[in-house]
Amino acid sequence: MSDPIRRIALALLAAASLGGCITSDDGGTARDGGDAVQPFPANYRSEIPAFLRSYLNDPAGLRDAAMAEPVQRPLGGRVRFVSCVRFTPPSGKPQELAIVHVNGRLDRVAGNVQELCTGVVYAPFPELEKLSR
Repeated sequence: MSDPIRRIALALLAAASLGGCITSDDGGTARDGGDAVQPFPANYRSEIPAFLRSYLNDPAGLRDAAMAEPVQRPLGGRVRFVSCVRFTPPSGKPQELAIVHVNGRLDRVAGNVQELCTGVVYAPFPELEKLSR
């Protein structure tokens, strides 16, 4: 697959995974299954790099990338799986993100990273260091 086609395909994948992200007043999403037991996000290792490729202004050159296994955390009065990711962009200031999964799929980036990612165990995530524009 040629590089422009690959970029378009990845952008479409990221857009499709975020297509239902309509935030409601309680911090959840309008179509998040309510209080139903949430399935484990089985494809999180492939969804997160695809999402970050479009979420970050310049995903190339990330260093020290690490991610924690998804853990269940209370969020907006509901229990959701959250993946914590950290990395250092070329600008040099380390970043940490809390990515929320709903119904087993990547849903959004949460704002309260410190609270959601407390106590998680990070492991190297080299897939992020291989991202390019």
